[in-house]
Amino acid sequence: MSKSPLDAEIARRATPQHGVLNRRQLSDIGLSGREIDYRVNVGRLHRLHRGVYAVGHIPPSPHSRAMAAVLACGPGAVLSHHSAAALWGLRRLPDVVHVTAPRDHRLRGVRVHRSRTLSKADTTVHYGIAVTGPARTVLDLVQELADRDLARMVNDARIARLVSLEALRALIERSPGRATARLKALIARDGGPTRSELEDAFLVFAERYELPLPGINEEIAGHEVDLLWPEQKLVAELDSRTFHDTKHAFEEDRDRDADLLVGGYRVIRITHERLTRRPAREAERLRRLLDR
Repeated sequence: MSKSPLDAEIARRATPQHGVLNRRQLSDIGLSGREIDYRVNVGRLHRLHRGVYAVGHIPPSPHSRAMAAVLACGPGAVLSHHSAAALWGLRRLPDVVHVTAPRDHRLRGVRVHRSRTLSKADTTVHYGIAVTGPARTVLDLVQELADRDLARMVNDARIARLVSLEALRALIERSPGRATARLKALIARDGGPTRSELEDAFLVFAERYELPLPGINEEIAGHEVDLLWPEQKLVAELDSRTFHDTKHAFEEDRDRDADLLVGGYRVIRITHERLTRRPAREAERLRRLLDR
């Protein structure tokens, strides 16, 4: 049986919205309340939230769940917090959908946040879903993440070119408060973003023991090194079992160390074990190397 013109238009409108439409959008297409209810009764529309429907079948994707939650919270609602971070590829998908909206809503599987400071400049559309921009998403999660997780998210966002330090500083200027003070302290550190939690941990360790902060992921002697103190011509490579526990990695590491030595650079390899379980000893060892 061929589709009616109305059903064809419903499918067309739902496609860029991950198969989800709200009642207002269905009315705009030309459906009356009775026609909407009829399509629900015969299974052409599936109710996800009050006034929000999946077209044809209940889509399994997290994008559809996110779209449905945003539509259910009405005009001005956007995906936010952990759900926004997941949409930007910065965090794992949370168990519930997080939405920031002008008014409170009670929806199954949705956590609604209210904000008086959210402006249009802080929002955008990504994968067809209204969402807080990357910088605002970071700010929303400042109070919910541990220092290590927050630093990792900021660095991942910068590596992916989703945010810049300038964008974060501009957001801080127009959003004073405890959350922004913590974020301000985090981004005050000089240098580029790190690429691993171990590099994050090293910078915290260096500040704690008042060691000179190194350059991060710089290229010398034909290799990109983890940490570099150029004046002292000292390189530190941070080794974890995840990336350095194979025969190939073992041989490659020694080969690059030899190239660096030929180039006049001393190399020290630091493991997670030494950095976290014997930090004072490791700090003293580095201090002596840097003083030479």
